[in-house]
Amino acid sequence: MEAPFQKVPGVESVTVGFTGGIVENPSYEEVCYGLSGHYEAVQISFNPELCTYEQLLDLFWRQIDPTDDGGQFLDRGDTYRTAIFYHNEEQRIKAEKSKEKLQKSGRFDKPIVTAVLPAQPFYPAEEYHQNYHEKNPGFYCEYRQKSGRDEFIKKHWSDN
Repeated sequence: MEAPFQKVPGVESVTVGFTGGIVENPSYEEVCYGLSGHYEAVQISFNPELCTYEQLLDLFWRQIDPTDDGGQFLDRGDTYRTAIFYHNEEQRIKAEKSKEKLQKSGRFDKPIVTAVLPAQPFYPAEEYHQNYHEKNPGFYCEYRQKSGRDEFIKKHWSDN
């Protein structure tokens, strides 16, 4: 999820980490094995004068399968469920509206199950997870190819 957001003018940083669970400062292993209750997530800092929250929401929807409540593509389990974590009431309203708009669009034939949740403490992942796509390009490209993500995105978003 880092790469698409890093390309957006006005996005100042994208940090990989964990949120929504019960363990303070969890390790990747604790999250990965379902011991912490956290989601794997990205935290995005942006300049709202250059990039709107709505633009980020639109890009988010185009990166995921919002109808899958069991994970994402090859990544299965609660850790990989999709969610939007809002930081204020304005963000909550915008996130809910974008979700509703996507559901009504007919783009997907199943319900949108992505949760809209209040932000909780965010814990950055270990350094080797940051910019993983740049640090391990061969493995990342192969994994992404095999995951079916690109085909899914093309199928559902090729008209835009």
